[in-house]
Amino acid sequence: MSGPAHLPYGGIPTFARAPLVQPDGDWQADVAALGVPFDIALGFRPGARFAPRALREASLRSVPPFTGLDGKTRLQGVTFADAGDVILPSLEPQLAHDRITEAARQVRGRCRVPVFLGGDHSVSYPLLRAFADVPDLHVVQLDAHLDFTDTRNDTKWSNSSPFRRACEALPNLVHITTVGLRGLRFDPEAVAAARARGHTIIPMDDVTADLAGVLAQLPRGQNVYFSVDVDGFDPAVIPGTSSPEPDGLTYAQGMKILAAAAANNTVVGLDLVELAPNLDPTGRSELLMARLVMETLCEVFDHV
Repeated sequence: MSGPAHLPYGGIPTFARAPLVQPDGDWQADVAALGVPFDIALGFRPGARFAPRALREASLRSVPPFTGLDGKTRLQGVTFADAGDVILPSLEPQLAHDRITEAARQVRGRCRVPVFLGGDHSVSYPLLRAFADVPDLHVVQLDAHLDFTDTRNDTKWSNSSPFRRACEALPNLVHITTVGLRGLRFDPEAVAAARARGHTIIPMDDVTADLAGVLAQLPRGQNVYFSVDVDGFDPAVIPGTSSPEPDGLTYAQGMKILAAAAANNTVVGLDLVELAPNLDPTGRSELLMARLVMETLCEVFDHV
């Protein structure tokens, strides 16, 4: 008799049916998922706190290994673990940051590629603090928004500021490439600050006009951390997000960018943020984003 592991709607949902472990436990894996259910730093619609659970359930649709039409098997022999969720205080962002960083460090020490399931985009700052020992760290960010604002609504810790804070705190974070930028509202000071630091800023119009040219601007031969904000994608594709912007990335465009970056660099970690499953009653947002994470891992381990 087939067990619930063969049914995406049966059994207890862990990420990709991985064994459930503690961040500081006695385990090792190639890939480990850590949930960060935090969304009090949002500027618009809440709900990203529900994403880690939704992504775990959606991941049961795509459990490795995978054999494609070409007969090639991917993620064969790659081991997975699910380290559960960071235990977060409701209204203490600094304490939350410290707990996120500590849990991320623990998971990093026990796996090759940690996958962080946010959460709003503010969590990328405490997550990146766990990579302070990685030399010449580059971030490849898929996003409609720059998220390099100094202060918004009298706070420096919102989801508009994670990469500003990370650059201030981490001398090893040498470059950020942001792809998919668009919309009516940008903070001129943030744009100027990112450009002054030499970051690569790629608007969505460039992706539409010349994807090959965009791929040529991605880092090569570097240690790279992927930060995937789901609002980088077109809301017709991924409606479940706090601050959707029209005319965004297609799934295929997003995957080509991540695949190219994975092929030419060492991927040290990945976060997926700003998914609000409560805003998409169809459930396709979490299904597609769980698939994106898994397909990105295929690309990473194809080149290990």
